[in-house]
Amino acid sequence: MHPADGMSPPAPRPGDAAVGPAGAAIGSAGASVGPAGAAVSEAVALRAAQWFFLLRSGEASAHDRACWQAWRAADPAHELAWQRAERLSRMLGELPAAVSAQVLGRPARADRRRAAKALALLLATGPAGWLAWRSGPAREWLAEYRTGAGETRDLRLADGSRVLLNTASAIDVAYDAARRLVRLHAGEILVETAPDAAPAGDPAYRPFVVQAGQARLRALGTRFTVRRRDRAHGRVAVLDGAVRVDVAGQGDTVGQGEAAVPVDAAGRGGGAVVVRAGWQADFSDAGVQAAAVDAAGAQADDWTRGVLRVREMRLDDFLAELGRYRPGLLRCDPAVAGLRISGAFQLRDTDAVLDSLPRALPVAVAYRSRYWVTVTAAG
Repeated sequence: MHPADGMSPPAPRPGDAAVGPAGAAIGSAGASVGPAGAAVSEAVALRAAQWFFLLRSGEASAHDRACWQAWRAADPAHELAWQRAERLSRMLGELPAAVSAQVLGRPARADRRRAAKALALLLATGPAGWLAWRSGPAREWLAEYRTGAGETRDLRLADGSRVLLNTASAIDVAYDAARRLVRLHAGEILVETAPDAAPAGDPAYRPFVVQAGQARLRALGTRFTVRRRDRAHGRVAVLDGAVRVDVAGQGDTVGQGEAAVPVDAAGRGGGAVVVRAGWQADFSDAGVQAAAVDAAGAQADDWTRGVLRVREMRLDDFLAELGRYRPGLLRCDPAVAGLRISGAFQLRDTDAVLDSLPRALPVAVAYRSRYWVTVTAAG
């Protein structure tokens, strides 16, 4: 049996030095283990992660365990990487779902390579890597479910709920005895919730919650979209049912009619806005303003059908939106930024959309490459 997906380490030799970035020696047998914040090489971190998942898999033989112990003893850098793996395993409540779920579930060989690489990223940089994950970008990279530019992904969760990921999106899913949680790290999702096994009001009932930054969006029997515009701002649009948006420090209001009005006190706690079907609300880490609750446009879920529908949108805003669905850089010359555009555009072929612009507007499309495009004034 070999660590992680059949990748076998070379036989450890006491006294071998572990080589870090730029060939720097990290340590050798007999040296003391470095501080907890010390870096270890990517190769050592990956090997530690491979051993970790092999031992958790239940497939390790006595010979495998002997080789693992010999590997740990061969170099202080090996031992440091292993200690970090054990510390992370004790912090499963904080570990990214892409890693923790697979640790708990003893991932199959087909999944073990990806899990080992994700864990190795954290082991290689120690506390610095852990803080980087908590800060955001690495959480997107390590997310359990991700899409690239121009991709969508349709997921059916364990309870029957559906989550559709839009372009460049990343989520983690964490179901436990208390709640059904989806963490939206980036991008946009459509959620169609299924009833929990226990009815609402039952002590065993688990609410369905989407976490987007500091905002918590609790589904109230519903279909809705959530988009993170950046790390601190987002929008929820409710298509069916209702969604309670809870951000610390806000008063209780409900989107109803043409304004947000106070929520009744029946079972609703502080700091929430309840958005009804046909309405949308902008939120931020600072809260949700009553004025930010307004009628949701009919195009709120057009992206699920591969369509971008706009009406009198500024060209620079249109290109920024279109750019989400294609890799590379899509720029707009300030000279044409204020032109207005309307129509329905197919997101599955963004090149065709760009090619159509000169027929509708006095613009030209300049390709420096497939991944660097600028829309300028014609002529």
